[in-house]
Amino acid sequence: MVNINTVYTTVLYILNKEQRGYVTPAEFNSLATLVQEEIFDSYFPDGNQLNRQNQNNTQNSTEFFNMFKDTAYKLHPFEKPASFTYSTPNSGWEYQGTGTIYKLGDIISTYGDQPPYESITELVSKSDYNKITRSKLTAPTNQYPLCTIGSGPNGFNLMQIYPKPDTVVANSLFKPTTPNWGFTVGSLGQYLYSSTTSVNFELDTSEQNNIIINILKYAGVIINDPTIIQTAAQEAQQASINEKS
Repeated sequence: MVNINTVYTTVLYILNKEQRGYVTPAEFNSLATLVQEEIFDSYFPDGNQLNRQNQNNTQNSTEFFNMFKDTAYKLHPFEKPASFTYSTPNSGWEYQGTGTIYKLGDIISTYGDQPPYESITELVSKSDYNKITRSKLTAPTNQYPLCTIGSGPNGFNLMQIYPKPDTVVANSLFKPTTPNWGFTVGSLGQYLYSSTTSVNFELDTSEQNNIIINILKYAGVIINDPTIIQTAAQEAQQASINEKS
């Protein structure tokens, strides 16, 4: 994790160094959320690009210098099993736990037959499901179940699985928790950092500089300073080039 107070104090120090303006806690928290989401989302196209280099044998593959593995490593904290609960009113399996699922991996359906089956469930579109189930030869079974997915109430993922299993667990990738710089107000009206109400960035510690640089880029828009925007954008671009080269 990246300490949110370290990031905020660094951003303020850089902005105030030449009296270029100030970013309030509310503005900072909005920028922190945006930047964390952008960095998290960037792992997927970057990972695909680096994986192609692996396949073409054009990337270093030593233990601590494989960029594809490094990118995958940054996602490990967000990979967790998610248990789904069957909702009779909605006729499907819903995720009702904490956190927001970003991507679904393997879906494991368990059936209470003798012996019990733990089956990898194939995720298909509704149109493909209709085609597959037209033939008895390809109809889903306990050993080869099928799943379609949509949005349930309150934004929860809703899955229909055929045949209906007893339990469902999906290997899932969760979105990082929203960061927050918590504070109290001092006797002079100043903002005082509160560790008890703060939420750190969930990104890997190696992302601290990227977070600071990208927050500064957006901070330049808030304080209307094009110099900050240009400098931060150049630093962010150079950091990206260095990582991928």
